[in-house]
Amino acid sequence: MPHQPAARQRILITGGAGNVGGSLACRLAASPHNEVVVVDNLVTGSLQKLPTPPPANFRFIKADVNDLNDLSPIMTAHRFDVVFHYAALVGVQRTLANPVAVLRDIDGIRNVLLLAKNTGVRRVFYASSSEVYGEPVELPQHEQTTPLNSRLPYAIIKNLGESYFRSYHQEFGLPFNVFRFFNTYGPKQTTDFVIPKFIAAARANRDITIYGDGSQTRTFCYIEDNLDTTERILADESLAGEIINIGSDVEISVLDLAQRIIDKVGSKSRIVHTDPLAEGDMTRRCPDITKMKKILARPLTPLSTGLDKMI
Repeated sequence: MPHQPAARQRILITGGAGNVGGSLACRLAASPHNEVVVVDNLVTGSLQKLPTPPPANFRFIKADVNDLNDLSPIMTAHRFDVVFHYAALVGVQRTLANPVAVLRDIDGIRNVLLLAKNTGVRRVFYASSSEVYGEPVELPQHEQTTPLNSRLPYAIIKNLGESYFRSYHQEFGLPFNVFRFFNTYGPKQTTDFVIPKFIAAARANRDITIYGDGSQTRTFCYIEDNLDTTERILADESLAGEIINIGSDVEISVLDLAQRIIDKVGSKSRIVHTDPLAEGDMTRRCPDITKMKKILARPLTPLSTGLDKMI
């Protein structure tokens, strides 16, 4: 019997022209065993984040996942094995300024799941967020505890999205994973987000603006840690059904982060404090990453190393 080559895995990434989606597209398209299609409406995404030059096993389609007429022919034609639903309106300021647009992301969640169920998708992955935890009621923040105490549309939609994925599994047996991302940073991230914003200001010796006194803490996960964890979960069917925090468990205050970046860049930037945000700027964020550490099976990238790579 002649040896049969292994069938390629057909993968869809919605929102694949964003920071994490684009990085994942580049990683997965690097393997000849994958066929990767990215769908993005380019409202916040950018073609520069996609694999260049595009390999033969990669395709980009400009489309809006929130519009069933846009998404349906794509998923029906390609018959994907795996779908990563990463499309969403992101960024605290942008989501506060466009709450109705955030609510439209419900349509995208529903469209992806409906079509995944009807076109034979083997597993769906959902990009949720640390925002589902709202103001922390326990630290570290564990996957089993979701307090639902945030009024922000973005947090509400992410919670609702998780419920949709669980429900489709319960009723239709559609295997899924939910990833709760905590501040993933890397070279593809735009200056809408804190680390690239601070680096850009420090390089130009501009003032670095911080909301409030800067004592609010965050944790920062380097993109390679995110991608390595994701690839391992994709390769392991036994992990289906898990909700997994993907982040770092090392807290740093926003003030300390700004100072560290100023020192690394050798900048003359001053730190300037403005009024605290009215809402959306949680006091602390720190995930329990016991599951992630077990899956990743290597040390996480220290913030200092990640900042050096960014700078």
